[in-house]
Parts: sequence; C-alpha cells; structure tokens
Amino acid sequence: MIERLVESALQTGCLSVESEGLIRQLLAVKQVKPSDADALHTLQLAVQQGQVQREARPHKLASTGTNWETLSEFLFCRQNKG
Repeated sequence: MIERLVESALQTGCLSVESEGLIRQLLAVKQVKPSDADALHTLQLAVQQGQVQREARPHKLASTGTNWETLSEFLFCRQNKG
C-alpha cells in the first residue's frame, strides 16, 4: 500500500494530506514491508529535493503532519536491521 501511495506522489509531484495520513497510520501499526521502506526513502528524498510537494493543510492541522526526522530514523533503523 505504501509503495502505491509513494508512486502516486512521485507521478503527480504532490503528496496529499490523505496519502500522508495513510502512510502515518500504516507506520503506526507497523504495516511496512522492506520495499515500502525503500519507497519511503525515495519519497523523503523527492520531498527534500522539491520534486514532490506536500499538500497544504489548514494551520490547525499542521502539527499533525509527518515528522520527516522520525521517518528518517525509522528508515535508518529498518536498513540497519536487515
């Protein structure tokens, strides 16, 4: 599922609030395959390089956005685990 969400973001150049929320939920319940971790790393780089824009969210909800540092830590741990 995460791979499909990332693929969509890469194709459109936009990570929607909904997709970001789904990714967060899947990470929270640990529904992540090794290929998902690779896809998340690709997405993180694309966002950092400006190839993918995160969809604007209301100010009130901004604090619920994905913490990219936490995502980096997750990916680092995942890569070093195997």
